[in-house]
Amino acid sequence: MSSNTYKDLQNSHPCFGGHKNNAGRIHLPVSPGCNIACRFCDRTINDVEERPGVTSKVLKPEDCEEILKKALDICPDIKVAGIAGPGDTLASDNALKTFRIIKDKFPNLIKCMSTNGLLLSERADEVIEVGIDSLTVTVNAVDPEIESKLNAYIIYHGEKIDGVDGAKILIKNQLEGIKKIADAGITVKVNTVLVPEINGDHIETIAKTVKEAGAKIYNIIPLIPQHELKDVKAPICKEIDEARTKASKYIDVFRHCQHCRADAVGVPGKSEYGDQIYQRRLNVKETFSHG
Repeated sequence: MSSNTYKDLQNSHPCFGGHKNNAGRIHLPVSPGCNIACRFCDRTINDVEERPGVTSKVLKPEDCEEILKKALDICPDIKVAGIAGPGDTLASDNALKTFRIIKDKFPNLIKCMSTNGLLLSERADEVIEVGIDSLTVTVNAVDPEIESKLNAYIIYHGEKIDGVDGAKILIKNQLEGIKKIADAGITVKVNTVLVPEINGDHIETIAKTVKEAGAKIYNIIPLIPQHELKDVKAPICKEIDEARTKASKYIDVFRHCQHCRADAVGVPGKSEYGDQIYQRRLNVKETFSHG
C-alpha cells in the first residue's frame, strides 16, 4: 500500500506537478521486451534519441542498487525511482524485482511504474504488494476499433492476437487493472498518445472512462510520426490544447510532459545526468513514441 497520496505526489513527483519544486527522478531501464505492437512505437537502444522507449542499455535488477547510490550522490534532488521501459514493465519480472530492492534499500524514494496495462489486471496484487506509489497506464482508446488502428496486435499468454480481438482484451484488462490499483489507494495516471485523425474525436470518451475506472490525472502526448504511422500528421499545438481542454471536463490534466527517455536522470527541463550515470553521450535527436 502506498503512503503517498495524490496531493503528496503533486509536490514531489515531476510527472504530477512536482517539477515546480525541483523534484528529480531516475528511470531504471530494466524491462527488456514488450507484449503489444503499437503502430507508432519504435523501441531502440541508443545514446541519442530523447523519447520514451529509448535507453543506452538494459539493466538487470541487481545492477540498480549501485546505479541509485551513484545517482543520488550526483543529484540529491531525485525523489522518484521510475521504471518505464524500454519494454513493458509487467511483461517480465524485472521491474517488480527492482522495486522490491528499492523498497528495501531506498525506502524514502517514491516508486513509479508505467505499463501498457495488458497484464495489469492479473498482476495487480503484485504491484500493490511491492508498494508502488504511482502507476501510469497508456490507454490510447477505449473503443477496440480505434485501438486496432493504433496497435497491430498483442502477445497474450504466448498467443499473438491481432486487430480488434487483441484490442478488446487490452482495453478490458487496462480498465480492470486501473480499478484494482486505484481501489488499493495507489494514484493512477493515464497517458494517451494523440493521433488526431485516429483518436482525436475520442479523447473525451477516454478521459471519462478512465476517470470512472479510478484514474486521477490524464496526460495527452502528441504523436511524433514514426514506424507504421510515419506518414500520419502530428498534432499541432491547437489540437493538443483542444484535446486537453476536452479531457479536463472529466479529469485533472497534466500539461508539462517532457517526453523522457527510459534512462532519464535528473530534474525534467532543468538537469540531466543520464550521460554520467549510464555512460552515454548526450546528442539530441527529436523523435517520440509513448511513455
